[in-house]
Amino acid sequence: MTPYYMHLPKGARASVVFASPHSGAFYPENMLQRSVLDDHLIRSSEDAFVDQLFDSAPEFGSAFLRAVFPRAYVDLNRAPDELDPALIAGVRASGHNPRVSSGLGVIPRVVSNGRAIYRGKLSKQEAEARIDQVWRPYHAQLRHLLDEARAAQGFAVLIDCHSMPHEALASVQRDRARRPQVVLGDRFGASAAPEIVDQIEAAFVDVGLRVARNAPFAGAFSTQYYGRPSRHQHAVQIEIDRSLYMDEAKIEPHAGFDDFREMLQQVTARIAAIGVEDQRLAAE
Repeated sequence: MTPYYMHLPKGARASVVFASPHSGAFYPENMLQRSVLDDHLIRSSEDAFVDQLFDSAPEFGSAFLRAVFPRAYVDLNRAPDELDPALIAGVRASGHNPRVSSGLGVIPRVVSNGRAIYRGKLSKQEAEARIDQVWRPYHAQLRHLLDEARAAQGFAVLIDCHSMPHEALASVQRDRARRPQVVLGDRFGASAAPEIVDQIEAAFVDVGLRVARNAPFAGAFSTQYYGRPSRHQHAVQIEIDRSLYMDEAKIEPHAGFDDFREMLQQVTARIAAIGVEDQRLAAE
C-alpha cells in the first residue's frame, strides 16, 4: 500500500508545501492483532481529520502531502533513529531522549495518556521495515517537493499540520477564554524567518482565532530538520485545538466541522500566497 497521498495543484506551484504527517488512519491488521487496545483507543493519538481541514491547499497552488499510516504505526515527525529500547528488541539506549523515554519514538510504544499499544516487544527487523516502507518514502517525497519549490520560486515554506488535545492548552493559560486555539512552532525562531511566521499568524488571527507561538509545542523533527532559513527554506508547525472541529472522545467531527473547515480554507489561501506578491514584483 502507498505510504502517502500527494495532491498537486493543476497550475503553477506556490512556494508553500502543506503536509499532514499524523492524520493517517490505515491500521494494518497485523498491528491490530498484536495490540492490547481496541479499535477506538488505538486512534487516540491521531490528528484525526486534519487532512480534511487543509485539503484545499492545491486549489491555491500548494502541494499537499498526507500520511496513510497512523502515527501509532510509524511517527513521521520523529527521526528514524529515535528507536525505543523498551519496545524494540535488540536496541540499546543511547543518551537521554525525552520523546523516546516517554514511549513516543519513531515506532511509538504508547498512544495518548500513556496507554501501551502492544503486548511485549517488536523485533528490530519489523521496526526497520516500517521505517523503510513508510518513513523513508514519505520524507523523500517531502524533500523533493521542498527542493522543487525552492528551485522554482527561490524559497520554500513547509507548513506541518497537526492538532492538539484541548486540555493540552491548560498549561499555557488557565483562563479558558484566553487559551490559544492555534499554536505555531518555529523552534523559537530557528526554523523560519520572522516575517514568514508573522504572515502565518496574521492569517489565523484575521479569521478570529487566538494564536500563540512555541508553547506548549515548538515543533519536532520535521520543523527542526527542514527549517533552514539561511538556505531559504522555512518550516512552521501548526497545532489546532481539536475541540474546534471534533468530538475528541468519540473521534468524530462535530456540528461545527464544516464551518471551521471553511474558515481554514481562507487561512490556507492566505498562507499559500506567501511570497506571491514579491514574486510578481520581481517579475515586473
